[in-house]
Amino acid sequence: MSADGKKLFRNSLIVLSVLSATTALVAPMRPAFALSELKHQPGEVPQKPAEEADKAAPVEEKQQDASPLELPLPDPLIRKNETVTEPAEKEPVVTDDKPDEPQKPVEVLYDINKAPEAVRRMRQLIVEAAASGDIERLRPLLGKGVTETQVSLVETEEGPVETLKGQSGDSDGIEVLAILLDVLATGFVHVGEGTPDDMYVWPYFAEKPLAGLTPPERVELLRIVTAGDFSDMQEFGSYNFYRVGITPDGQWKFFVTGD
Repeated sequence: MSADGKKLFRNSLIVLSVLSATTALVAPMRPAFALSELKHQPGEVPQKPAEEADKAAPVEEKQQDASPLELPLPDPLIRKNETVTEPAEKEPVVTDDKPDEPQKPVEVLYDINKAPEAVRRMRQLIVEAAASGDIERLRPLLGKGVTETQVSLVETEEGPVETLKGQSGDSDGIEVLAILLDVLATGFVHVGEGTPDDMYVWPYFAEKPLAGLTPPERVELLRIVTAGDFSDMQEFGSYNFYRVGITPDGQWKFFVTGD
């Protein structure tokens, strides 16, 4: 080969080297994969690179956020193959308490002959003793021991005559005798018939509601008490002045005042 030929050959090699270097620089860089990434086992799904997975994640999140909010559906009211137990009704409570019976109107009596003979006799003896003005005449009628007449709602060691004198506005007990006569002059009632408390009571106001008194009955009451006393009784709710009780067998059971 001549000298000119050798020179031309060297120049061609230089040009090829420059072109090769330029091509290597211009060509895009591709990531190198490991051997494990290039080879996959049969049936195995190839995994995406981490960068691609990270880029795909926001898209999925946006898709999830875009979906409407769904609330859980309530259980069906009627469930198949299930027995629904309803609350048992409470059984009514049975008590032995009886409803309050309306108060039976009392029968006011004025005819003393409708009372037993023993009651009529004791009343007559009391009237005669009181009309005499001598309170000592009441002593044999007031009894002793278990048959002693109750003349006070408060226990006392004094005898019944002495207690009545102490209640009177005068020292001789005349006021109490006058009240006793006025009380026995009114109508009376028969209470507790057939019971241990069976008794004839004067005046009938002691067993009758004051609100139900008729005008004539109020006049009769004011013969015994004052208008002020009657007003106090209305506030109290019942008659609370002197009253007399005689049992059907003629025992003078009480002559008391107060509530």
